[in-house]
Amino acid sequence: MMMMMMMMQLEMILPNRAYAFFSHTHKAQKENMPLLDKILAERASLYDYELIVGENGKRLLAFGNFAGRAGMIDFLRGLGQRYLSLGYSTPFLSLGSSYMYPSLAAAKAAVISVGEEISTQGLPLGICPLVFVFTGSGNVCCGAQEIFKLLPHTFVDPSKLSELHKTETNQARHGSKRIFQVYGCIVTAQDMVEPKDPMKVFDKVDYYAHPEHYNPIFHEKIAPYTSVIVNCMYWEKRFPPLLSYKQIQDLMRNGCPLVGIADITCDIGGSLEFVDRTTSIDSPFFRYDAITDSYHQDMEGNGLICLAVDILPTEFAKEASQYFGNVLSQFVTNLASATDITNLPAHLRRACIVHGGVLTSLYDYIPRMRKSDSEDVSENSANSLSNKSKYNTSVSLSGHLFDQFLINEALDIIEAAGGSFHLVNCHVGQSFDAISYSELEVGADDKAVLDQIIDSLTSLANPTENNRFSNQNSSKISLTLGKVQENGMEKESDPKKKAAVLILGAGRVCQPAAQMLSSFGSSQWYKTLLEDDFEDQIDVDVILGSLYLKDAEQIVEGIPNVTGIQLDVMDSASLFKSISQVDVVISLLPPSCHIIVANACIELRKHLVTASYVDSSMSMLDDKAKDAGITILGEMGLDPGIDHMMAMKMIDEAHMQKGKIKSFTSYCGGLPSPEDANNPLAYKFSWNPVGAIRAGRNPATYKYHGETVHIDGNNLYDSATRLRIPDFPAFALECLPNRNSLIYGDLYGIGSEATTIFRGTLRYEGFSEIMATLSRIGLFNNEAHTILKNEERPTFRKFMFDLLKIVRKDTDGALMREEDITEKILTLGHCKDQRSAMMTAKTIIFLGLLDQTEIPASCQSAFDVACFRMEERLSYSSTEKDMVLLHHEVEIEYPDSKITEKHRATLLEFGKIIDGKTTTAMALTVGIPAAVGALLLLTNKIQTRGVLRPIQPEVYTPALDIIQAYGIKLIEKNE
Repeated sequence: MMMMMMMMQLEMILPNRAYAFFSHTHKAQKENMPLLDKILAERASLYDYELIVGENGKRLLAFGNFAGRAGMIDFLRGLGQRYLSLGYSTPFLSLGSSYMYPSLAAAKAAVISVGEEISTQGLPLGICPLVFVFTGSGNVCCGAQEIFKLLPHTFVDPSKLSELHKTETNQARHGSKRIFQVYGCIVTAQDMVEPKDPMKVFDKVDYYAHPEHYNPIFHEKIAPYTSVIVNCMYWEKRFPPLLSYKQIQDLMRNGCPLVGIADITCDIGGSLEFVDRTTSIDSPFFRYDAITDSYHQDMEGNGLICLAVDILPTEFAKEASQYFGNVLSQFVTNLASATDITNLPAHLRRACIVHGGVLTSLYDYIPRMRKSDSEDVSENSANSLSNKSKYNTSVSLSGHLFDQFLINEALDIIEAAGGSFHLVNCHVGQSFDAISYSELEVGADDKAVLDQIIDSLTSLANPTENNRFSNQNSSKISLTLGKVQENGMEKESDPKKKAAVLILGAGRVCQPAAQMLSSFGSSQWYKTLLEDDFEDQIDVDVILGSLYLKDAEQIVEGIPNVTGIQLDVMDSASLFKSISQVDVVISLLPPSCHIIVANACIELRKHLVTASYVDSSMSMLDDKAKDAGITILGEMGLDPGIDHMMAMKMIDEAHMQKGKIKSFTSYCGGLPSPEDANNPLAYKFSWNPVGAIRAGRNPATYKYHGETVHIDGNNLYDSATRLRIPDFPAFALECLPNRNSLIYGDLYGIGSEATTIFRGTLRYEGFSEIMATLSRIGLFNNEAHTILKNEERPTFRKFMFDLLKIVRKDTDGALMREEDITEKILTLGHCKDQRSAMMTAKTIIFLGLLDQTEIPASCQSAFDVACFRMEERLSYSSTEKDMVLLHHEVEIEYPDSKITEKHRATLLEFGKIIDGKTTTAMALTVGIPAAVGALLLLTNKIQTRGVLRPIQPEVYTPALDIIQAYGIKLIEKNE
């Protein structure tokens, strides 16, 4: 058995051997037939990698996804550099090239971090709306979109691109949503061309058969509103180019916002005529100036940046090789030892083109296609079926004709019915994802026979309507099936299966949720939920899906009835399969992934629970969820989650007694437990500090005694107020305003009656003074720092001395005392008082910012340095615990009795260490509510359908009861 990846030479084929490689012979292309003839002559066997496909119709051995992922990441990095050269600083600057990350997961995490910065800090207005146009629909495009979707995004229909620009232009500059997201647009052939005949509409089959009947329109309808073209499509010379030299020149002269091209297909001189060269991984871009028709290797100057790397999958060499090798290792033994291919698994049997010098039955269409060469028709029209059959017609077949053997089935249908065919025209896609086209002249001596053939071909082209892999119906007979499962969707074999829940994620929150769900059927607290109206106990099987199997297995270890699986939510086939096997899905993934899961749940009619905020994109699914008869329950965590439920319980009870809410204040914070608050900040991170530090720079708005108060993000730390929780007076706390409190007036139905509405974030006293001082020093500055750009890496000490403007000859050798740093901070005016300056100095020393060690090359800004050190020095050890404190105060007026009451509700939870394993309080208070939401849906306690928050009694009443029954204590008091 020989596994070959190189260019195959005929002399390499030896007698009676078996070969496996990308042969490109199964499409009966003339240029590859000498290779097939050689294999047949030598009585060899041939297996083709391209034909080894899974049950979902996807190739098991392909690198397209990796090319798309790497290409998109590399381009985003280049985009940041290009915009910087144009005078714009963007979050993309923090990205590295794909090969710079130790893993695909690490690269994705970096993109997610960029997305978080876009969603909070925004993009420069001058480059918005930032529109990415994707061409193609195969693995390459899916991989590129997988990365794109990690950013806050909205997809726009191609017909709406011009409206997007008009709408955004008219919006207020400071409030436009376009700066906090990017836009995507997927274009297909009908967006690229239009019929020359104005009386006709676009027809895909006709376009593939006669592209000369169509005019290009991409340069008029799409490109003028595009910032970036991500080219992932297959193209042949017979089709119009996507952009010609003249078209791109005209576009740039007219002020088109196009800034770059990510030609991931790397089709040199192809659909993008001006992409006339490849680039390398270490120098992935060239700049094309369309006005002067010149090419450059730098980022400075006019024109477009173009990425054209032709070996992109190698940037994720480890994952790509492991993927290919892992898949190959599953069946290489079978292929090498097979003497009887009928003993092979179906997917391998289908990949065998030749066995022992004989074409296998699946590929017997090849000689038929060869005999029916289109050139013979032009040379000898007497061979036309019109001279042989009484009835004949022309039939166009378009789709995955060869990689899914549809051409074989079509020819079998014709011959089995007693008809005949002649190949008039054939264009074969050069990749798995490309569509092929064949035009056949089909004939029969009996009209009824011809009608039967046409009916059968039509059925082949239009499978069951509920098959989610089938394409839209075509106006002509065509095999436009796309990714088809011949046996349709899998059926549930056991209608009485156990209740099952799929948890998506790998963070600490997943474990408490899985533990609670798995114990539901065997614990006594379930009676709190079931009461007397549900007699039978329910055993819940839990599936926990994570991007990496080892992470899932680590989380579920020791938990009964819980199984860990590898699952990438960007792999739609795997996602659909997993969701189809359960009753409820809990998504504990990053918020940017929820919409993908939600759409799958709607299509498969499965309930969904998340702990994240219900944003506008999720709210827009309300009608679809109702139509599907499902509930999407969001904000089912701590904050948001338990905070909603505690608040609404007090508010609704007050309203039922005809009371009016005069004041609503809410405080919540995740803190170290007091004994473990053992650093100057009295704070620790259980996650990357990037988000927490950025949150401290967000603006805030609240209402206080009827006045609306706005706090600028730069002054947020200075607005902190000291606080004592009545039930826990020993905690010396402070409170920071938390973004926009006013929206909770409408959400809770108290906007018109409450004169005070305030939500705040809790920290231990002194935290804000230190953070404000560090900010004034410049430690949280996100701009690239000059010293950090040097090839010779500076030490933390040298960098900190630069920020503090300390100039000493012995900078690198002398020790600096806490008193010296304190005095310098006061001298520079960064701090209000001696104590704050001293605590800031202690923090600088504690974080190791005066160490003589070199700063890692990944740190390019002061913000990077701060995050790096905080993640190192402010993390929880294995023996340390965290604390969650949530506190509401509601002041209620009762007009009838003229009595005013103050109601309080408080949650205090500490992390737990059991058998040497730590479960954080944050994980408990987020994971348990999410699990409770799933249980309420499993037991039909929630009847409302659509997109919900836990603010209705239908949800919060049983949920709060269960949460407390499970051991999370809520304290309620009235005064």
